[in-house]
Amino acid sequence: MPQSLAKVYLHVIFSTKDRTPFVSPKNKPTLEAYLVSVAFNLGIYTEEIYINPDHLHWLCTLPRTLTIADMIQKVKIPSSNKMTEIGPKEFHWQKGYGAFSVSQSKLEIVKKYIQNQEIHHQHMSFQEEYIKFLEEYGIDYDTKYVWD
Repeated sequence: MPQSLAKVYLHVIFSTKDRTPFVSPKNKPTLEAYLVSVAFNLGIYTEEIYINPDHLHWLCTLPRTLTIADMIQKVKIPSSNKMTEIGPKEFHWQKGYGAFSVSQSKLEIVKKYIQNQEIHHQHMSFQEEYIKFLEEYGIDYDTKYVWD
């Protein structure tokens, strides 16, 4: 088998620094489009994305040539730079992230979850939501180090 093939879906979640609501309805579409474009140029295909004022949810593929950490870094840096151009100059993403595997059979469920972020966050904070993901995936964590 001379070819290396992979199809790995990730639900990526990360917030703005200190969960500051930097992303306004005005700059949200530009930031989403820019992030998707940067990702595409890296061989990352976006299935769904929703950027909240203080965090994002991104369902995407992981290219076989990048680690998760490299992928996140290669998207965070240019998108952060773009935000400082179009939005608040003090914009930063948090240092960390969550990346959760998604099975092909659950893609539509995760897409709908991401599409319903605005409604979802009327009932649950980002911090509650993120902890829920960590617990559902059985990830050990220390709350001292989850937030920055």
